[in-house]
Amino acid sequence: MLSSSIRRSFLFAAISLFLFSNRALAQVPPMAHGNMPQNAAQMNVGRFYGKVVDQSTGKGIGYASVQLTGMRFDSVSKSMQERALAGQLTEANGDFSLANLPVMGQFTLKISYLGYATIEQKVSFGPPPGGANGGFNLNAVDKDLGNIVLAASSQMLKEVTISGEASTVSLSMDKKVYKVDKDGVAAGGSAEDALKNVPSVNVDIDGNVTMRNAAPQIFVDGRPTTLTMDQIPAEAIDNIEVITNPSAKYDASGGNAGIVNIVLKKERRVGYNGNLRAGIDTRGKTNFGGDINAREGKFNAFIGAGIFNRKTLGDGQTDRYNLFGNPLTNVFQTSETTNTRSFKSLRGGLDWFINNRNTLTFSGNFHGGGFDALDELDIRTDTLLGGAVTAGSLALRNSNSARNWKNTGTQVLYKHLFPKAGKEWTADVNVNRSKFDNTGTFVTDYVGTPFSTKQRQDGEGRNNQYTFQTDFVNPINNTMKVEAGARAALRDYSSDNASFQYDPASDSFIRAPTFADKYTFTDQVYAAYGTFTNSFKKWGYQLGLRAESSFYTGTLVDVDSSFSNEFPLSLFPSVFLTYKLNEEDNLQFNYSRRVNRPGFFQLNPFPDFSDSLLLSRGNPNLVPEFTNSFEMSYQNIFNRSHNVLATIYYKRATNLISGYQFAEFNDLLNRDVIVSSFANSNSSTAYGLEVTFKNTFWKRFELISNLNFYNSKVDALNVEADLSREQFTWFAKENLNIKLPASFTFQVSGSYQSRTAFALGGGSRWGGWGGGPSSTAQGYAIPVWFVDLSLRKEFWDRKASITLNVQDIFRSRKTGSYSESDFFIQEAWRIRDPQLARINFSYRFGKFDISLFKRKNLKFGDEGGGMEGGF
Repeated sequence: MLSSSIRRSFLFAAISLFLFSNRALAQVPPMAHGNMPQNAAQMNVGRFYGKVVDQSTGKGIGYASVQLTGMRFDSVSKSMQERALAGQLTEANGDFSLANLPVMGQFTLKISYLGYATIEQKVSFGPPPGGANGGFNLNAVDKDLGNIVLAASSQMLKEVTISGEASTVSLSMDKKVYKVDKDGVAAGGSAEDALKNVPSVNVDIDGNVTMRNAAPQIFVDGRPTTLTMDQIPAEAIDNIEVITNPSAKYDASGGNAGIVNIVLKKERRVGYNGNLRAGIDTRGKTNFGGDINAREGKFNAFIGAGIFNRKTLGDGQTDRYNLFGNPLTNVFQTSETTNTRSFKSLRGGLDWFINNRNTLTFSGNFHGGGFDALDELDIRTDTLLGGAVTAGSLALRNSNSARNWKNTGTQVLYKHLFPKAGKEWTADVNVNRSKFDNTGTFVTDYVGTPFSTKQRQDGEGRNNQYTFQTDFVNPINNTMKVEAGARAALRDYSSDNASFQYDPASDSFIRAPTFADKYTFTDQVYAAYGTFTNSFKKWGYQLGLRAESSFYTGTLVDVDSSFSNEFPLSLFPSVFLTYKLNEEDNLQFNYSRRVNRPGFFQLNPFPDFSDSLLLSRGNPNLVPEFTNSFEMSYQNIFNRSHNVLATIYYKRATNLISGYQFAEFNDLLNRDVIVSSFANSNSSTAYGLEVTFKNTFWKRFELISNLNFYNSKVDALNVEADLSREQFTWFAKENLNIKLPASFTFQVSGSYQSRTAFALGGGSRWGGWGGGPSSTAQGYAIPVWFVDLSLRKEFWDRKASITLNVQDIFRSRKTGSYSESDFFIQEAWRIRDPQLARINFSYRFGKFDISLFKRKNLKFGDEGGGMEGGF
């Protein structure tokens, strides 16, 4: 638990930073492209802003005349004529803002004031690039013209040209960006469904995320989160960013993988806009949601809410051949699982545009819900003598568990844009708090006998995260840039659990205390970084260094025992070298050092009994693993329709956090059991080739292909003699979108993954509640493949759409594993929600209107007015 002094110090720092900084706060927000119709480039959605200053004093000039002219069609002369589009007098501090401008064409900006020479300059937003979907990037139509100096003679500013592209996937050397609102397969689902189609990313049936067979760091809006992927509705996501080898600027956590950043939707366009949605699946489970944004003048308000219900059905089988005990036994288990989930979410916030270059943002969110899980297991045990079955027994086990949780988050953000293009300063405070409680009852009846056993587990806990961050970017000139920042991340976890055994004599449950019933830990990470970027005509480089101090303390409350590890100073360098072969071909080499710190359930030593054949518990003695990662990338941009990105990578980790299974006697069950836990293995290595293709054919077919081939090896000789494993693995992912007549879009996506030796890092989301990726030298995952389909129809001038999707249409997404140790040989598989269909309706509305909350009074330049349209 965080000490009160630490909390006070950080609260004081946050308040001081926000209230007493001598810098102006916040940002001029970029305009998000959101859900725009395809003729967005023709709308009056542009905005030029800046500041008029005196050349000698640098102070703003108030009440100067600002006019913008451009070519418009004159219906009388039937020709293009220059006419005034907008105009105003500057504010007292020299600020001006011209909104509701057409984004096509070239314009003339004219500024004059008594006693100063009039200045004229050409400005433009530039033509839309005509991307795969013909869209226009609204992030590019909110343009800062900087400080415009009035003096005795005119000084022309350079013309500014901007561009944008709308496509399902954007590929670049440093990251991939996937647009979720273009994904029909994810409609009505969660972030799990959206991530399935993202290049480089895999998601198992329990929602555990891996990237290049390792568990990445998951961010929401660029910051850590306590939410799991099934708690984030897909419709709330704007895009997903994948960074395979982050530089020193980013959090060093994530170990053998990089960063997956989920960017939630948020609009800042003038006027109002929003979205309403509803859906239902073939099991009668519904989802509802909506969001609305309103902006006028200096304020922008946004709010969104949703309810998500789901019922999942699963089957599984486990065959275990025990190699210990006398006599030997074989155990065969089949299971049927029903899981009912209900989630609720609420997000909202307020942007205050203090002036053109300063904004203060307040936002908050609430997520809550729960699930009820019922497992019905048939367990047949064969007793062996001399290798032959001599006796058998059958047991029926019912496992009924429930979990409830709620998460609240708050954020305060400010951003200051300097007059110098690209120079900015940001700072923010993020607080996420979650609470959960769970209960499980396990009843086993032995067929043909009067015997039965009953167990119960109860638990509750909390998970708090506090993040403080500031960043500064300063372009020294057109080719050099310096970035620096600092960050403090504090995690505060606790759990209080209890196990009970049924006593027939008293007809009640008797608590069976264990040493790990109450467990708490705190994890504090303090970081600072700096990067330097320099570019030349054909090549460029970036050098970075991040320093982190981490402190972990875990406490077993009931036995007054604590565990801790400290790394007062860890350095994480990064090097990026880029070479431009020609206009189409680019090469990049990069290196970074990263760390993977153990998670809550990997550390929590409380045992979980939900699996009758395998107990689960964490290991509080785990230490972080460190990884050195190298990449060599080649990108070829044939044209706007064809793009390829190929990467060769090598990774080596030390103190690898590995899944490990062993046998021990359990006092509560009064028998020998197999325990699944974690240990630090010596090392792991992985190397491979990843290739991503983006191709558009005849403007109707967009095909995204992702291929990954790699070899991996785990050295766990320190855990057990001769314990190591090496495995070659490959996977392929295809996502095809076809534009059909009558505003229909058909999408088919599929994935195949071969036998996989291990998944680096990660661990279960709930401990024994759901399984998850963990490194192991004792087995491998079996091959798995699946295909999803969707069909979308847009109507009402593209304001509304209906989407039908079906997941796992061939019932092939069967995940499983093979495990082998000195104690047993085990084969297991599970399948969940095959051929589940959902239908979703979505309606987008909005209006560009700078006088949203006022009576309209026609002023100079209002001819461009608000415009109705579906967003």
